[in-house]
Amino acid sequence: MRRLSGVLLAGAVLILPAFSQAAFAQAAPQKTTYTGEVVLAAYTVNPGKEGDYEKVIATLKDSLMKSPRPEAKQQLAGWKIIKNSAAQPDGSSLWVHVITPVKDADYSITNLVYEVVKDPAEQKTFYELYRGALQKALFVIQGPVTADFSK
Repeated sequence: MRRLSGVLLAGAVLILPAFSQAAFAQAAPQKTTYTGEVVLAAYTVNPGKEGDYEKVIATLKDSLMKSPRPEAKQQLAGWKIIKNSAAQPDGSSLWVHVITPVKDADYSITNLVYEVVKDPAEQKTFYELYRGALQKALFVIQGPVTADFSK
């Protein structure tokens, strides 16, 4: 039994560094794609971190503008963000992304920024800003438009 625990401990020492924060920071986030004609994605931002989230959004916009991918310009044109004017009961703020999705395009904010921001130190700074500002994702609604009263 003593040998087994020693082997397990040695294995853990070898494996745990692979799961360190630095290792996770280097891995690209999973691709986020949407279906349907319209997407509504709601997030809450930590109290007092609205300015940080605005910096995240500005960096996202800048990255889409600088992206060499043609669909990035379509993503930029079909992405609006609304900040609810009323604070949530806990003091957080509600932000809703209204997206007309481009088929098979990646909407992961970190992926889109990292596509243009190549320096690992800048990527880490961006990630920490984003992570510190965002309280949680509330919901994603995606699907077809069932009624368009403008027509």
